[in-house]
Amino acid sequence: MIDVQRLRVLRAVAEHGSFNRAAGALLLTPSAVSQHIAALERAVGHPVAVRSTRGVTLTEPGRLLVEAAESISAELDQVRHAIDRLTADRPRLTVATFTSGGRHLLPAALSRFMEAHPEVELTVLESEPEDAVPMVRGGAADLALAYHFDGPPPVRPDGRPGLDWVPLMEDPLWLVLPPGHRLTGRPSVELAELRADPWVLGCLKTEAFLRRYAELAGFDLRVAASTTDYFFAQTLVAAGVGVSLVPHVSLSPAPESPVVRVEPPRPARHIGLVLPRRGRPQPYTETLTAALTTAAATARTPTGGRP
Repeated sequence: MIDVQRLRVLRAVAEHGSFNRAAGALLLTPSAVSQHIAALERAVGHPVAVRSTRGVTLTEPGRLLVEAAESISAELDQVRHAIDRLTADRPRLTVATFTSGGRHLLPAALSRFMEAHPEVELTVLESEPEDAVPMVRGGAADLALAYHFDGPPPVRPDGRPGLDWVPLMEDPLWLVLPPGHRLTGRPSVELAELRADPWVLGCLKTEAFLRRYAELAGFDLRVAASTTDYFFAQTLVAAGVGVSLVPHVSLSPAPESPVVRVEPPRPARHIGLVLPRRGRPQPYTETLTAALTTAAATARTPTGGRP
């Protein structure tokens, strides 16, 4: 039988790349770490780590065991949070969400949820997907509203520990132009027509994504300003700093600048939910998931015309 504590030691060795550094992190002696690894190797019948002058390299069985250790650790965290909820005075539900998606979808969904379950103590945590996914994985959040651009969603269907991705809606990006821009008044534009324009980024994570679309359009993206807030980006566009691509749900309610549709291939964000894959029914999570699905269905963003 494989000892969970020994898996924890192997995971620390993999993380720190050395028995000595793992020992320091675990408050153990290097000898104790060596003994745990040796005992683990006897239990599985195969070497799990190879030491050399350059550090420690995991074998293939070792890598499989580290994956298992991460899954077990996440499962135990989920159980700990579940026990905390069971012993609480009121049932709790924690939702992690990125700002613009939460503003667009959560109010209607939470109103529907609280009407059905006024007994629930609800917590909403603002968090970008790269932080929200580990929160769901570890049980600190029951579900997360997240997004991704092109490519796979933030969780794999076969990922460990088990997480599910529930798609909700596409969030197309619109071109925001400075007042008086030469393309103002057009129903739509191609990105190639903006090859000479400076750009304002409303989210630092989108730079590589936008550069790929610019490359497809045959030009290099020239960034004049980088921000972490789409509303701030739109004020910079209104000041004439450059043009920007902004997701529909992040557009200002009363934009100061012209907003124009982008011709295909049109960039878009994909908004969805990250949920833990659990064997037991989770009625509160299921109710909020249904409410968010309904909110997304009634708030579909347009694919043509003006927003």
